[in-house]
Amino acid sequence: MKAVILARVSTKEQEDGHSLGAQSRNLEQYADRKNLEIVKVFTIIESSTKGERPEFVRMIDFIKAQKEKVALIVDTVDRLQRGFKETPILNELLEKDVLELHFVKEGNVLSKDANSSQKLMWNMGVVMAQSYTDSLSDNVKRSRKYKTANGEWCGPAPLGYLNSIDTTTGKKTIILDPERSFLIKRFFDNYSTGTHSIAELGRKAKDWGLRSRQGNVVGTQTLHELIQNPFYYGLMRVKGELHPHKYEHLISKELFDVCEAVRTGRGRTQAVSETKFPFILRGLLKCSVSGRQVTCDIKKEKHIYLISRNPSDPKKKVWTKEQVILDQIRDVFRAIQVPKDVLADIVDSLKKGHLAEKGYHQASVKSLRSEEDKITTKLDKLLDMLMEEKITQDMYNRKNIQLIQRRKEIGELLERHNEGDEKFRIAVSTLLTLASRAADIFDHSTTEEKRQLIGYVFSNLELEGGKLRYALKTPFNHFVDLGDYQEWLPRKDSNLRQSD
Repeated sequence: MKAVILARVSTKEQEDGHSLGAQSRNLEQYADRKNLEIVKVFTIIESSTKGERPEFVRMIDFIKAQKEKVALIVDTVDRLQRGFKETPILNELLEKDVLELHFVKEGNVLSKDANSSQKLMWNMGVVMAQSYTDSLSDNVKRSRKYKTANGEWCGPAPLGYLNSIDTTTGKKTIILDPERSFLIKRFFDNYSTGTHSIAELGRKAKDWGLRSRQGNVVGTQTLHELIQNPFYYGLMRVKGELHPHKYEHLISKELFDVCEAVRTGRGRTQAVSETKFPFILRGLLKCSVSGRQVTCDIKKEKHIYLISRNPSDPKKKVWTKEQVILDQIRDVFRAIQVPKDVLADIVDSLKKGHLAEKGYHQASVKSLRSEEDKITTKLDKLLDMLMEEKITQDMYNRKNIQLIQRRKEIGELLERHNEGDEKFRIAVSTLLTLASRAADIFDHSTTEEKRQLIGYVFSNLELEGGKLRYALKTPFNHFVDLGDYQEWLPRKDSNLRQSD
């Protein structure tokens, strides 16, 4: 009689323990003793309690395709099944006399003519296997319930964290990832502004160097899940419920809430979505009636419209030509006129205020660079101590991670200081330029430059039907009416009064 051998393990770890090889050898020896001709060997790594068991199905299909009865040889009942869901399939083949079941260790062979005792032995084997599985499941559930109550996470650490071992207790724990945690924090910070879509931030994150632990570029879907994961501020989601965890928080609850408001559109700013065409006003306007972002549409690939709600009848939409609103924006730019003597006072005031701030920046940068040099020295000494066996590998790993994390943070702080100084130079340069020819610059700018210019000058842009409602940022709000410009400049004696 032809025979099929089935050797199964539930996990990859069991395979590495040579369980498959041992099963196969025992079954081959059994087939030899019984004069059974082995025509196929199935070695399966799959759970018999989860999913559809595709390898089991392929084995059954192979047996059905044979033109004569086949003996299916397995080590024990639990290698074939751990529940009764497969029993009807096997019983049907037994009744059709196209299958014999050989359970080697139980010494039980079932065929079409199997008696009640043989069937009872088979069913009892299934019951015992099912009981063992249920017991394991109960233990896992109890363990997870206890860990959840204790603030422990049972799965892979979210991006920005690492699964680790506490060298003091020897227990599993989760720590901040020194290579990625500060980038995840930056991602949340940028998203909270509402000026970037997830896809746009994903491209920025790629430039920052954010990668998965496998070294791959982080996909948009992963970033969508990341921005909604409460783990980063201290709560873990377990079966739809939130529980506090005991690991270090990466962001504040306040920052997470702002990002959530941006994502859902509940905040003043809503996340900008990408579009096929580079609309100038994409994500910059809100409808004064609905409070939501004004959407853009294009007809015949040249006529651009802004879609908002009708102030007289909010149920109806209003389609406003984009050019109408751009003309209104251009009129505001034309109204920005600053006499040279006034501009000189404004620039002088900005410079004086910046000098005090710059002194703080310089002191901070000097301190940060000094700490950065000290960390580099400590890392060198730490490696020497490991090579001289003065510390253990665990001690080295723990301290090395802490130092690298701090060095990353210092790099981030230095970058922010540099950005702050650069932003001031850009602000003064833009101020001087806009004061004389803002409208002309706007007309000759690219789409992205127009967007930046609008964002630099305007705030709270709203569309009410075909009318633009807006506020201007300081000091541009004073440039269209310069009669009281001295009132918003700092007093010459303000520093003296502050020091009193």
